[in-house]
Amino acid sequence: MAAYLIRRLWQMIPTLLGVVLLVFFLFKFFGDDPAEILGGQNASAAQIEAIREQLGLNKPVWEQLRIYLTQIVTFDWGKSWATSESVANLFKTRLPATLTVTLPILFLEVVLAIPFAMAVAYRRGSLTDRAVMVITTVALSVSLLVYVILAQYFFAFRLGWFPVQGWSDSVWTNLTTYAPLPILIVVTVALAPQIRLYRSFFLDEIGHDYVRTARAKGLSERVVLLKHVLRNALIPILTNITVLVPGVLVGSFLIEVFFSIPGLGREILLAVNRNDYPVIQAFAIYLAMLTMSVNLLTDLLYRLVDPRVVLK
Repeated sequence: MAAYLIRRLWQMIPTLLGVVLLVFFLFKFFGDDPAEILGGQNASAAQIEAIREQLGLNKPVWEQLRIYLTQIVTFDWGKSWATSESVANLFKTRLPATLTVTLPILFLEVVLAIPFAMAVAYRRGSLTDRAVMVITTVALSVSLLVYVILAQYFFAFRLGWFPVQGWSDSVWTNLTTYAPLPILIVVTVALAPQIRLYRSFFLDEIGHDYVRTARAKGLSERVVLLKHVLRNALIPILTNITVLVPGVLVGSFLIEVFFSIPGLGREILLAVNRNDYPVIQAFAIYLAMLTMSVNLLTDLLYRLVDPRVVLK
C-alpha cells in the first residue's frame, strides 16, 4: 500500500506539470492581451506598454513561465489584475463559504441517492419503480434556473421559511439560515440522475448468480441487499463520486450567484467576465489538484471496499 501510494504521488507530478503548461500557454497565446483589457479602449500605446511592464508581460516567455511555476510551488499567485487583491487571500477568504454549501450537497447526494436507488431497484417493475423513473425523467428535463426561481418564490417570498439573500461570519448561522434553501434545491435536482444511475448499478448486481445463491441459503432480503449487493455495487458508485466531486464544486458556483453567497464561485465568474487571468489560472490548477487527489483517494477506497482489488 505504501509503495503504491508513493508511486501514485510521484506519477501525479508530470500530470500536474502537463496541466500547468497547458494552462499557461493557452492563456499566453490564445487569450486577449491583458494590458489592453486593463487599459481600456481609450488607453494610449504608452499606457498599455506601462501596464504590460508592470505585469511582467514584456519579459521573455521562459521568464514568465519560471515566475508562474514559482508562484505555484509557493502558493503565491500574485494579485488579481482587476481588484489588486492577493489571489491567495481571495481563495482563503471565499473558500469557506463555498465549502459551507458544497460539502452538505455532496454528502446528502450520496447518502440519499444510495438507499432510494436500492429501494427502487428492489421493486423493479412495480408501480413505485415506474413512478420514480417518470419523476426523475421529468426532473432531468427542467433547468436548474426554473427550480431556483420557483423555490425562491414559494419558500422564501410566499411562505417566508428561508431568506433569499444574506450571509454571516458564523458557520452555524449560515448552515441553519442562509444555506438550507440552495442546498435543498441542488440536492433535489441532483438526486434524479444519481438515483437512475445507482439503480442501474444495483440491478446489475441483483441479477448475478451470487445473489440467487445467497437467497437460496435462506438469507433475508435485507442481508442480501446490504451485505452483498451494496458492497459489490460500491465500486462503480465510488467511481461516479470521483466525477461528482469536481462537478458539485463547479455547479455550486451558479447557486452562489443566484443567492449572492460570497463564495469562490462568484469570484471565479467575475474573474472570467473581467479576463482576470491570475484568478482563473489559480482555480484551474487547484481544480486539477483536487481531481487527482480524489482519484487517488478513490483508488485506495476500492481496496477497502473490495479486498480482491489489487493495487499495482
